[in-house]
Amino acid sequence: MPERIKNAKRIVIKIGTSILKTSRESFSSAEHRRVCGEILALIRMKKQPVVVSSGAIAYGMKSCGLKKRPKEMAGLQACAAIGQGKLIHAYESYFSKKKIQTAQVLLTRDGLEDRKRFLCSRNAMQKLLEMNVLPIVNENDTVAVEEIAFGDNDILSVHVAHLVGADLLINLSDADGFLLKDGTRVREVASEDEIDNKLLMHLSEKKREETVGGMRAKLVAARVAMRLGIPFMIVNGHKPGILRDILAGRDIGTLFMPSGVKKDQRHKWIAFSAHRYGMLTVDAGAWQALLVGHKSLLPGGITRVQGDFREGQVVELQTEDGEVFGRGIVKYGSRDLALIAGKRTDKIAGLLGRKASAEVIHRNDLVLWGGR
Repeated sequence: MPERIKNAKRIVIKIGTSILKTSRESFSSAEHRRVCGEILALIRMKKQPVVVSSGAIAYGMKSCGLKKRPKEMAGLQACAAIGQGKLIHAYESYFSKKKIQTAQVLLTRDGLEDRKRFLCSRNAMQKLLEMNVLPIVNENDTVAVEEIAFGDNDILSVHVAHLVGADLLINLSDADGFLLKDGTRVREVASEDEIDNKLLMHLSEKKREETVGGMRAKLVAARVAMRLGIPFMIVNGHKPGILRDILAGRDIGTLFMPSGVKKDQRHKWIAFSAHRYGMLTVDAGAWQALLVGHKSLLPGGITRVQGDFREGQVVELQTEDGEVFGRGIVKYGSRDLALIAGKRTDKIAGLLGRKASAEVIHRNDLVLWGGR
């Protein structure tokens, strides 16, 4: 794995608000220049960095003289509108002097949930990188509401890493990695089971006025990155030279190793970016057939249909115990599926009054956490 880290070319770097501030300033120009200098060093190493930068709301708070983060959505959106232009100007001012072009990319979750819009975004990002332009990505906080928001830039950074096909995702935090309650740094996490059985019990969150997320959000992001096959690192972004130290293979931070199961881009989109319109509960026999037998999902194994969805949309799958274990593209809308759930395939035509597919979800349209 260290060799894979050293050889990473396309690197997404998530910069948290806490990295761009000091105890005296909501946004520190000096800290910003320091981080930009590290990104510049990667570019000169012929790497292709993509920056996911927080800081717009904090910058807006600073500009308005606010000491506390607004609680209402309108106040947050106003601060984001004020601060985002200033934030991107700070990046442009630094990199233009180094003869490097930057591009502002503002995303909302619904822009990636639709397959066509996802592909358009991916093509645009690919073109920027081909042109040796440095993308500066943030959530479009001014228009984002709960239904379309990513929630925090930790999870946004995973969306971006997926979008650009990143070789490595680095989360610049204010911690030295994931620390256990006794202060021990976890150096490497090899499976999701380790997150569930070892790390979650050591979480200790502290409320901040200018940021969201925290270590819990980073674990959520790490889990998804592992499923997508992207190495994910949590490191201390306050330490000078941290990005070069990572690529030099030094023992720093916490590395979450990706799953060995490889998925193509379409299946990654189904697993992560696509909007989930409903939930299908399956019995133990169907669960066994899907995960062990690598079969398609048939109506006979479905015990419950939840949600309002159409043919061609993505739904989640869960066991009767409520454990979500996969997602897939359905061949039936929710109304028809409610009629045939639990029935044998030879009964479908009679129940629906027409000939229809024997499979509810074909195995080629399934993504299961245990692998396809």
